[in-house]
Amino acid sequence: MITKYSIETAYSFLHQKRNVYIHSSLDWQKDDIEYTIGSYVDEMSPELYSTLSQGRTDFLRDHKRFREDITQAVEQLENMLI
Repeated sequence: MITKYSIETAYSFLHQKRNVYIHSSLDWQKDDIEYTIGSYVDEMSPELYSTLSQGRTDFLRDHKRFREDITQAVEQLENMLI
């Protein structure tokens, strides 16, 4: 079961990190955010991660797709809060 609290927590965290990530011009800062998000999803509710990832095991963990993934995750979470 996905709780409203887990959705709100994930949304707040990912939204804040996404905003820093997309406006950053520093590669080290982007790498730190990717690492932090990767660690966060390791501890995230498995049900919530499964819903967000739609079965992709590398969701929010693939450097090449990270910007797209985090944007998608924030949008999905936002829709879940409506």
